[in-house]
Amino acid sequence: MPVVVQKFGGSSVADPDRIRAVADHIARTRRRGTDVVVVVSAMGHETDDLLHLAEQVSRSRPGREMDMLITAGERKATALMCMALHDLGVGADSLTGSQAGFLTDASHTNARILEIKPHRVRQVLAEGRVPIVGGAQGVSAARDVTFLGRGGSDTTAVALAAVLDADACELYTDVSGVFSADPRVVPSARRLGTVGFDELLEMTATGCPKPAMRSVEFARRNGVTLHVRSSFTWEPGTWVREEDPSMEKAIISAVTYDTSEAKVTVQGVPDRPGIAAALFRALADLNVMVDMIVQNTSEDGRTDISFTVPCEHLDRAQQSCQDHAGDLGATRVLGDDGIAKVSLVGAGMKSHSGVSAKVFEVLASRGINIEMISTSSIRITCVVRTERLEEAVQALHDAFELERPVV
Repeated sequence: MPVVVQKFGGSSVADPDRIRAVADHIARTRRRGTDVVVVVSAMGHETDDLLHLAEQVSRSRPGREMDMLITAGERKATALMCMALHDLGVGADSLTGSQAGFLTDASHTNARILEIKPHRVRQVLAEGRVPIVGGAQGVSAARDVTFLGRGGSDTTAVALAAVLDADACELYTDVSGVFSADPRVVPSARRLGTVGFDELLEMTATGCPKPAMRSVEFARRNGVTLHVRSSFTWEPGTWVREEDPSMEKAIISAVTYDTSEAKVTVQGVPDRPGIAAALFRALADLNVMVDMIVQNTSEDGRTDISFTVPCEHLDRAQQSCQDHAGDLGATRVLGDDGIAKVSLVGAGMKSHSGVSAKVFEVLASRGINIEMISTSSIRITCVVRTERLEEAVQALHDAFELERPVV
């Protein structure tokens, strides 16, 4: 019998009505002759509520106890989903991450999967029942409960699909698939029927919120076909699979954006070997995540180095650079949280020229200044001012006619 893994996010199981609707969909899938493994997230905004509760109770918030607290939301959702299925005459068993066989490292609040032993999941399936697995959780070698981090339920679902050799992994959310742009910014954005793993990885890395980037990486590595779709309309969504090398690819598939980063500029740095190494080693030792890096042309033996970091790392990064400015010979350190990134992603870039020129021309025609540029073989990213971001996204989407279906 074919097997499909279905993952339901927090909005999909936000209240009793939603849980019953999801249970009905699972029951219908079963009646069509497909074995179903279900992964659920915590209901609605429950994870945020638990985090807020922890902040009210404790300043230290030890990682082990945070994982025990956060994963309680998924355990609650699995039990309720099983109850709803039992009312429909469908046998189901709730399983925690550890019961489902997820063994992780001991990195609390952001654990990594080391191994999966899904014996219990296979047993439930063999008994003709539906396993309901709590997402984003596992157990460490020390037998402590661990949390896989934000978006971890997607990773749980993809990992189960891989080890069970499932036909597909369906990721249900509150949107009907992956779009050519954020529909809130570009009303004419088009839902993509299919997208390749490489394209989706670039999209999730540059601001596309769903699915979680870790899950896409896991799916590509293990050859798991994904189907991103809505649990509110149940319509077909976006299929994510290996690209067919014989097929022509769209030049541009999507425009994405990211407002979560800030820029640090270290001015007047001596242009000699070892300066950048010392600067970024100090940041790495503080666990500051550095993304784009640009070094300006040297003048009179000095240059400026600019780089982007997550907004929550800005103060730490700026302070580190300031602390080392004297040793580095820098004249000034500046922080800027008023930037945003806009990116174009498309596998067809590899075989078409002129894409970069068109991007720069479109933004220049609107008077939108580009502060930094980064590229890959299938992506172009420009840093612009936050207040011009939406205009930039709309202009690029229109210029490349992304609202039109690819023939």
